[in-house]
Amino acid sequence: MIESIDTSLIDWSRYQFALTAIYHWLFVPLTLGLALIQAIMETIYYKTGNEFWKTTARFWMKLFGVNFAIGIATGLIMEFEFGTNWSNYSWFVGDIFGAPLAIEGILAFFLEATFVAVMFFGWNKVSKGFHLTATWLTFAGATLSALWILIANAWMQYPAGMEFNPDTVRNEMFDFWAVALSPVAINKFLHTVLSAWIVGAVFVVGISCWFLIKKREKEFALASIKIASVFGLVASLLTLWTGDGSGYQVAQKQPMKLAAMEGLYEGGNGIGLIGVGMLNPNKEAYNDGVDPMLFKIEFPKMLSFLAERDLNGYVPGIKNLIDGGYQTKEGTTALSAKEKIVRGQMAIKALADYRQAKKNGDETSAQMHRATLKENFPYFGYGYIKNPTDLIPPIGLTFYSFRIMVILGGFFILLFIIASWLSYKDKFDDKRWLQWICLWSIPLAFIAGQAGWIVAEVGRQPWAIQDILPVNAAVSKLDASSVQITFFMFLLVFTLLLIAEIGIMAKLVKKGPKVSEQ
Repeated sequence: MIESIDTSLIDWSRYQFALTAIYHWLFVPLTLGLALIQAIMETIYYKTGNEFWKTTARFWMKLFGVNFAIGIATGLIMEFEFGTNWSNYSWFVGDIFGAPLAIEGILAFFLEATFVAVMFFGWNKVSKGFHLTATWLTFAGATLSALWILIANAWMQYPAGMEFNPDTVRNEMFDFWAVALSPVAINKFLHTVLSAWIVGAVFVVGISCWFLIKKREKEFALASIKIASVFGLVASLLTLWTGDGSGYQVAQKQPMKLAAMEGLYEGGNGIGLIGVGMLNPNKEAYNDGVDPMLFKIEFPKMLSFLAERDLNGYVPGIKNLIDGGYQTKEGTTALSAKEKIVRGQMAIKALADYRQAKKNGDETSAQMHRATLKENFPYFGYGYIKNPTDLIPPIGLTFYSFRIMVILGGFFILLFIIASWLSYKDKFDDKRWLQWICLWSIPLAFIAGQAGWIVAEVGRQPWAIQDILPVNAAVSKLDASSVQITFFMFLLVFTLLLIAEIGIMAKLVKKGPKVSEQ
């Protein structure tokens, strides 16, 4: 079905999409986090009538507005890339993948875009209640937008509610709610949005600390810290909870990703969870017998508990997943990668034979080939895999990104606990060391978010859709040089946009909340 594609085209298409996604995710989490924080502050203004809270809310809204506007540009480009760079993907699953994105555009984005105008320009033009409603609906629109996009992404990680139609060579949705409410989708939405709230909270606390360091706007800064630090602590603890759920879902649906996250080559029962470790650079092959770790500090049996909710549960490693032969929870023997590849090739051949039989009017043969296709379709994507080792994602990038995400997540919990305690005890003002830590934690929040997406997306390679379609079969047939050119164009444009955003925000922060209202 898919012709041989130049590997450089595949690589450059992946680089370009990764570039767009990385830049887009610099803007989205701040939008989601600030949207809720500013809504909380305006709610306090609505209840108290204190103009101080109106000024405070409007200041953070200005920063939200700059970030929101630039984030839209990267998001639109990313959606266009599905059609330009990944046309085979779009054809193969467009009926399913397109549905959540259509809902996001029609419902969520228009809700967000409509009420964001009222939120920015409606002060003193509409009633306080209507303006507050607009602010909350802007937050709701942004969150709903994230929901449908994350549902689409979760379906790529765990395709559900679909059926392959050999007559159109497309996957078609037969159960919308199986797609929208899959356990992977629900957990991914909660974990991603909650992590975005952390970014918003760290940003507000950090910028507020800048005012304290500069000995400016003390009342505004301390009030903002009180709100954001408690908000961030709640979000961090909930993110920890959803992170556990995410780990369980990965173990159940994407065991190779879990093995890469842990650098686990040889699985077993009662496997420990690595807290800190260093991979062995001399490890060249999954079955070369070389110890994969130079050193590690692990929590005994905790990976088994994370993956199976059983301290002695069996967790397969990379070697086990490639070689097969272990017993699954269902009591069956796991297939090897080579066996899956053979079944995938059978499915692809059955599809071609079915279409030829239909063309020849041989209904009996067509139904026979269709039955073979249906039986082997769960391994359809493996038919495009050339070598079993191609199923192993980049171990180092996945392993270290996971640890960066988790360690920074723990750091933020500790930071918010200290900040919340000191701010409510009115002891934050003279803690210069803590103020500097909070200020320099702003980039760490973005790094943690990027690390999380690296784990999610790099860890599932080589799949565009888990087990169904690898990236080498999803890419458009383009000239690699055209993708290279647009890659550097986007790199330049996105970098300029980021610099512009930082510059505009820096000017707004320097003006401060009082001056900005004049």
